[in-house]
Amino acid sequence: MRIGDAAAAAGTTPRALRLYEQRGLLLPPPRTSSGQREYGPRHIARIRLVRQLLALGLTIEDVARCADRLDLLEGDTLPPYGSPGCSGGAGDESGGGSGSGGGRGIVQRRIAVLDAEIARLTDLRDRLASAVAEPPSRAQSRSQT
Repeated sequence: MRIGDAAAAAGTTPRALRLYEQRGLLLPPPRTSSGQREYGPRHIARIRLVRQLLALGLTIEDVARCADRLDLLEGDTLPPYGSPGCSGGAGDESGGGSGSGGGRGIVQRRIAVLDAEIARLTDLRDRLASAVAEPPSRAQSRSQT
């Protein structure tokens, strides 16, 4: 199928497919004699998997670091924790494989970044709530009337 049909089948856009290919998330598909990309079922499964990883909060750079292992995952869904591939598993430690960092390291780093952002936002929310909170003396006098 051509790029528009492949994008629709995977729930994305042709522009996203070109970006994924450019960034190394997808291997370049074969081309027709007229130069158009030709996608098959394996490509669609890979695109869906990439989109699922991105939807979970990984960045394009995160997924690119383990793109060479995405084919270890079966179908277009994530495996259970501990399986090989980007989700991290035995023998898939940071620094292993192709030298660009293991899947577990990628996921753990992203979780750490998310945790830090949650802590920052929680602190910001608490400071804002404190700044606009009604002074206790005013709140008490209202409840007594």
